Amino acid sequence: MTRTIALANQKGGVGKTTTAINLAAFVGIAGHRVLLVDMDPQANATSSLGFDKRSGTPSIYDALVGGRSIDEVIVATENPRVDLLPATIQLAGAEIELVGILAREGRLARTLQPIRERYEFILIDSPPSLGLLTVNSLTAADGVLIPVQCEYLALEGLGQLVTTIDLIRDSLNPRLRVAGVILTMFDARTNLAQGVVEEVRGHFPSLAFETVIPRNVRLGEAPSFGKAIAQYDPQSRGAVAYARLADEFLRRIKASEG
Repeated sequence: MTRTIALANQKGGVGKTTTAINLAAFVGIAGHRVLLVDMDPQANATSSLGFDKRSGTPSIYDALVGGRSIDEVIVATENPRVDLLPATIQLAGAEIELVGILAREGRLARTLQPIRERYEFILIDSPPSLGLLTVNSLTAADGVLIPVQCEYLALEGLGQLVTTIDLIRDSLNPRLRVAGVILTMFDARTNLAQGVVEEVRGHFPSLAFETVIPRNVRLGEAPSFGKAIAQYDPQSRGAVAYARLADEFLRRIKASEG
């Protein structure tokens, strides 16, 4: 069975794309077929894996709006068993172009349908907003992973995101659930970071992952080389943390299926 998981947080800079890339890589290493979908017009997941995000490159935009076959757009990555549905800056125009399309909120779900059974997991990196592209990501998903930065105001806006998830579940996608909250950019040297961890776990006791992603220079360097951390520096603290997160994620999925 294919599991489609959107990573979402309308607050930017929380490690959403870093988590999408590296979770996909380690789930692939664990032996599962993964499709990473870049639904962010900034196309950072695309460029972070070494692909061209300039206009004119075949992308998710062409499949969503241009009628291009999704098979012509998907590319294999250097990560074992991980494919990418890339984005380009053209995707920014899709917000406007989709407005006039019938059942526009389900456009991504329909686009993915022909290739769903090829993958065990489809991970969607959604934009840092609650606009139509994010609504499409959530409408296509079975679950939502919410990355939360271990810094001041970490919970700001989460209530709005959870409300949006509830609205989409009620009106567009009844199977949608919050699959987990991931604490990112943790700095063990500060009391503030530890306080945020405790606060998030207090608000989401059953949803917060045990694994916490640390601040790590190597995680920041890897995208400039077009690589996931598993390839760039598999012994780094960031790589070890994402390997643990992938293991915990897969255990949660197995438990939910049992």
